[in-house]
Amino acid sequence: MDDLIVKIITRTIIPFIQVYGIFVIMHGHISPGGGFSGGAILGASLILYTLAYGYKDAAKKMPHKVSVMVESGAILWFMAIGLVGIIMGGNFLSNKAAGFYMGNLSMLFNAGLIPLVTLGIGIKVASTMVTLFHTIIEED
Repeated sequence: MDDLIVKIITRTIIPFIQVYGIFVIMHGHISPGGGFSGGAILGASLILYTLAYGYKDAAKKMPHKVSVMVESGAILWFMAIGLVGIIMGGNFLSNKAAGFYMGNLSMLFNAGLIPLVTLGIGIKVASTMVTLFHTIIEED
């Protein structure tokens, strides 16, 4: 697309969308949201960049190899956090039963390993959305 207004508005609004997506991911254990919805917001911001600037410019920002590596890394992160529960003597993704500090109800870091799990889920969802969208565009 060669519309200057769309490009300027996109460039202006994308950082706000991404900050909101990170906010939703990081506050998913104390408010509505979480890894999936925050990751969808982050992925949508990257797809918006692709729609406004075209596939070639978007591929320079996040090449296919990088998105696949981030996608795989997020799954490995999720599995590693799950294995921490087993190592600590609980079940896979065990939290309080494995002895992690749960904090107070009003604190941001009050859920043990759950914020780390939602971070991995958010990154996985965002990178999967971008990978799928770019794959569909490449086929045309």
